[in-house]
Amino acid sequence: MATSPKPAHHLVIDLAVDTSALTAVLLGEPEAAGILHRLAEATRPGLCAPNRTELFLVIQSRLGDPGVERAKQFLRMQRIRTIPLDEALADAAADAYRRFGKGRHPAGLNFGDCFSYALAIRAQAPLLYKGDDFAQTDLQSAALRAANQT
Repeated sequence: MATSPKPAHHLVIDLAVDTSALTAVLLGEPEAAGILHRLAEATRPGLCAPNRTELFLVIQSRLGDPGVERAKQFLRMQRIRTIPLDEALADAAADAYRRFGKGRHPAGLNFGDCFSYALAIRAQAPLLYKGDDFAQTDLQSAALRAANQT
């Protein structure tokens, strides 16, 4: 029986975090408390570099420069590592779009979602997110584990 390969050293995280979860916290959405609880339980949360950029763009449009500074501080305080984009993650994100992308699959993953998906798959970690899109992928059990242990 084949075993899953161990994640690369830089992918040793115990929770992959999607932009949607971080945005919910920074904007004070109803799910914020549950998301903060999940983050507090994680010892090595990680965010893919393109999702860090996506977070800053979303927060910039909603809260301006002070919001972006608050987002940076939040990432530091929560110990959320930014995982650099390498060739394997980029390829996994492209595969995620091929399988679950908007207009191709009911999950309708967008560009940023594909990087979160790729990080969770490559790191073999559950994904913390807000919404229903990832529940329609093969990450469902990991997503439910991350979202429902409150």
